[in-house]
Amino acid sequence: MSWLSLNLRAVYGRAYPRVIGVMREISWILFDIFLPLLGIAAFIFYYRAMGAPEVFTGFVIIGGAMTAFWMNVLWSMAAQFYWEKETGNMSLFLIAPMSRMAVLAGMALGGMFLTTIRALSTIVLGFIIFGVSVQAFPVLDLLLIFGLTMVALYGMGMMLSSVYLMYGRGAYNVSALAQEPIYLVSGFYFPVRQLGLLLAGLASIIPITLGLDGIRQVLFGDQGMGFLPVGTEMLILAGLGIVFLVGAKLSLDYMEYLGRREGRLTLRWQ
Repeated sequence: MSWLSLNLRAVYGRAYPRVIGVMREISWILFDIFLPLLGIAAFIFYYRAMGAPEVFTGFVIIGGAMTAFWMNVLWSMAAQFYWEKETGNMSLFLIAPMSRMAVLAGMALGGMFLTTIRALSTIVLGFIIFGVSVQAFPVLDLLLIFGLTMVALYGMGMMLSSVYLMYGRGAYNVSALAQEPIYLVSGFYFPVRQLGLLLAGLASIIPITLGLDGIRQVLFGDQGMGFLPVGTEMLILAGLGIVFLVGAKLSLDYMEYLGRREGRLTLRWQ
């Protein structure tokens, strides 16, 4: 069996149970679709009570839908190896002959299936319920910036997976603590431009910040609320994707080196 074939089978093997597992409990899909609309509705009514421009309704719906991808990366991707270690399965991943990145890629694709269903359903229902209309937009641009965002975002999750594993519960707790601040600085419910150039620029290290801004600009136009031109954001996202994927490869290699040389998968002070 060739190296490519082996790793493609590993990707399929890790993606399959996540896709099929969704179908075993259909009620989960309903909860994942309708419950997020409650939080989105709260922001929409708040903006409307303040007399904010109607385009903010669309901003909130898109941001609320994209939280599903961030949560999937944070808890079902970055923390995955840590959980596998806690349940005693990590040794199986280390002795298997395929690449660890293939394992994580399969987890990403499988998790993205349900997440995409939830996000698209939230957007469609939100647009219908709250009467949001969008301008004619280039579909290719939308697909391109969404794809670049997903590559960079899940690349970040791959890199964080080994960090979680090496730092253990400490990284897990820091991640939980940072969850809400990241919602703020990434502009999930408002244009990130409102944070100012410096803070918005720093927040752009998180791929979903620029991804959200670009998707909103494609769907609703700039309207003076975009942070950077869409083309520039695409280039930055492509760069972030490369950086995070290379970082993931290096950190996963170090994790394996640590396990083989010293018989441990955490830093010495733990």
